[in-house]
Amino acid sequence: MSKAEGQSGSEADAPRRRGRPRKRPAPPKPLPPPSRAERLAEAIAEAILAGTLAPGQRLDEQALADQFGVSRTPIRDALRELAGTGLIAPRQPHMSARVRSLSPEEVAGLFVAMGEVEASCARLSAQSMTDAERAALQALHARMGGLAAHDDRAAYVEANRAFHGLLYAGAHNPTLAEMAASLRRRLTPYRTAQFRLSERPSLSHAEHGRVVRAVLARDRAGANAAMLAHMSVVEEAFETHDAGQAEERSAGRAKGAQAGAKGEAGAVSGAKPKRV
Repeated sequence: MSKAEGQSGSEADAPRRRGRPRKRPAPPKPLPPPSRAERLAEAIAEAILAGTLAPGQRLDEQALADQFGVSRTPIRDALRELAGTGLIAPRQPHMSARVRSLSPEEVAGLFVAMGEVEASCARLSAQSMTDAERAALQALHARMGGLAAHDDRAAYVEANRAFHGLLYAGAHNPTLAEMAASLRRRLTPYRTAQFRLSERPSLSHAEHGRVVRAVLARDRAGANAAMLAHMSVVEEAFETHDAGQAEERSAGRAKGAQAGAKGEAGAVSGAKPKRV
């Protein structure tokens, strides 16, 4: 018997085992659907961004609970969610939370960070996504085309959240995915506001298309650049919407002041002279 034949099975097989490819770790799960508290937080955030809830206004938990037809508990949870976005001031003991607004510089800084993190997720997804994950991304993108064509904005917003979530998971980097999800929570009210602009869902879908094509082609640099461009447009769309909202609020205040002045003038002209 030769020396090679005399080796035990385990010894002979050792080089083969060392050459076997390692199992890849399971990818992080896609983002779960929003909870009731998250949905309430989005509704309150929309009211803040629309100016219905003004800066400095006290957020009465019972009044909000009555408005949305829920108990105070989910309202408290929603306000805690919003505290991380910077839209409301931290709640002080025995005091209600109040509306605050991030400065333009703070919002711009968050968008820059979000763009870099999302671009990294897109780049790593182009490199690391499995065939099944790429197919899921492509299928969701195709479905979103129908939503954009029918201008179903509520459904598109939900699908948009899922689209970005697939890229977070597809990066196969749990730390990066967690960073992306955290930044997204902070920017959700500002990112959602863009879809109030005319034709924004269709434009967003076209921007997503460039990201999807790069990911499917395993073009890491292309996916990175496409996502950075998309996030820049998202920021510009929010700034356009915010400027329009500011003009509407200013016009509303001016109209109210004008109406008040007319009322006062009418009251003066209709007043009877006092007897001496």
